[in-house]
Amino acid sequence: MMTPHLTNEAFAALGAPDLVYVRPVTAAEITALGVDLDPDQILYAVHRADGERLAVMEDRDSAMAAAIAHELAPVSVH
Repeated sequence: MMTPHLTNEAFAALGAPDLVYVRPVTAAEITALGVDLDPDQILYAVHRADGERLAVMEDRDSAMAAAIAHELAPVSVH
C-alpha cells in the first residue's frame, strides 16, 4: 500500500486549525532556541498542519500532552 503525499496546504485543509503533528527532530534543527544542547539529541516538535513549529519538547509524551492541553488534535509523523 502506498502512502499518499500531501502538500502543506492540502494537509492543513484536512483538520485546520485544530490538527497538529508531532515529529522527532534533532537539537541541531532547532537553531533559534539559543540553549546549549547536544546537536544529536532527539527532541519532539509540535507543528501546525501548515508546517509552522509551535513548540519543542524533550519527549513525545510531553509534546502530545501540550497539544491536547491547548485543545489541539495531535498526530504522530514518522
